[in-house]
Amino acid sequence: MKIKVMKFGGTSVAKAESRMISAMRVISAKEQGFKPVVVVSAIGRKGAPYATDTLINVLREIDPNVEPDARELDLLVACGEIMSAVIFAHTLKTLGHSAQAFRGGQAGIRTDGVYGNARIVGINPVSLIRSIEAGKIPVVCGFQGVYAPGDGSPGGELTTLGRGGSDTTGAAIGAALNADAVEIYTDVDGVKTADPDAVKEAPTLRQVTYDEVAEIAHLGAKVVHPRAAEIAMNYGIPLWVKNTFSDDVGTEIVTREHFPGRRVTGVTHTGKLVYLQFDLNIATEADRTVLEGRIYETMERYGIGLFMLNLSPSSTGFALPRAQYPTVKAILDGLVIPVSVEEARFYLIQIGTKPSMDVETQATLLKGMGDVRIVPTHLTEGCTMVSLVGHEYMQQPGVYLNVLTALVNGQVTVLQTSDSDYSLSVLVPEADTNRAVKLLHDRFGLAEVS
Repeated sequence: MKIKVMKFGGTSVAKAESRMISAMRVISAKEQGFKPVVVVSAIGRKGAPYATDTLINVLREIDPNVEPDARELDLLVACGEIMSAVIFAHTLKTLGHSAQAFRGGQAGIRTDGVYGNARIVGINPVSLIRSIEAGKIPVVCGFQGVYAPGDGSPGGELTTLGRGGSDTTGAAIGAALNADAVEIYTDVDGVKTADPDAVKEAPTLRQVTYDEVAEIAHLGAKVVHPRAAEIAMNYGIPLWVKNTFSDDVGTEIVTREHFPGRRVTGVTHTGKLVYLQFDLNIATEADRTVLEGRIYETMERYGIGLFMLNLSPSSTGFALPRAQYPTVKAILDGLVIPVSVEEARFYLIQIGTKPSMDVETQATLLKGMGDVRIVPTHLTEGCTMVSLVGHEYMQQPGVYLNVLTALVNGQVTVLQTSDSDYSLSVLVPEADTNRAVKLLHDRFGLAEVS
């Protein structure tokens, strides 16, 4: 049984005309001898009546000061995919093809119990297989699953997989059904060498490796969710990214063995960031280790996504999404870290050049209790991370020099740098984002990549 999993994003199911185009692609796959299994996102994107962000705002607008319960939020936002699946299945029926809609749990997707960002722990696709064997086309809600706590609760708890979770659903179902391919349909031709908003002529890559696409996704591109790439790679499922609205062949995502050699893949960038640099000069070497550990443990505990971690003998720092900065400021500014109870030595974190009321209050309360040392923390706002991604390329001599030369000559200020096996990233002022992307795209000849 040749199975093809076809995942359609929000724009591919947003309007009746879009759904018809997507449905015809499913029917075409069926006529080619495949047993199609469809995965759908919620209808439309931000601002659309049934988009995920719209549903979230329904709760937040009641009282912005009261945070919605994560469990109830999952129940609400899952409605977007449920509507999409039912409507898409009915569209297929009107075209003469029997179809059946499934919630994530009905499709056999089991997750852990983390509401809003659950991970798939197993899939039993028995219902999907029965549907296929009955001659129907299963249409599955992306982005969701079910958590069974094991306490006898009937039906389990509905959970969602986090942003981009429909890609993960598609890849996971493909793995569970041992599919011949997973195709992710969106509104671009495939994985491009850069964001077309920054580089209009950015070409579509015909092949990229799983490692590269996961790196690109982690560094800001939203073509494929990194979990989807990782699942497909682990189970050897052929993965494609295609445009619903064109006949372009798209991008094939392959294993490293199928793409030998070194090359630069593309340039990507994150959204709006702020950068925090903690001055640890006042701390002893032993205390610095404790301070760094406590700071990063705290960020992990509150689920803060960090970029461009920087460690040195005198400081540590990281970038984080601007949207998360108010939470981080509330957590860290005025945070007291005791490092030696016996010696009564405390460190007090201060964000910015002037102490806030929280810092002043804590300093007053600690006065006379022992040795209190202020950790000044420099805040850089209005920045973003631009990354050069390459297949076994970043460690070559001269890459770092080339990146800095291109940006300096283009009058782009580099605030911080970091690197990994597959990428080299620079922190730049947000206003220079598109210029930095274009400069690196030109410097490394990516307009000629195919």
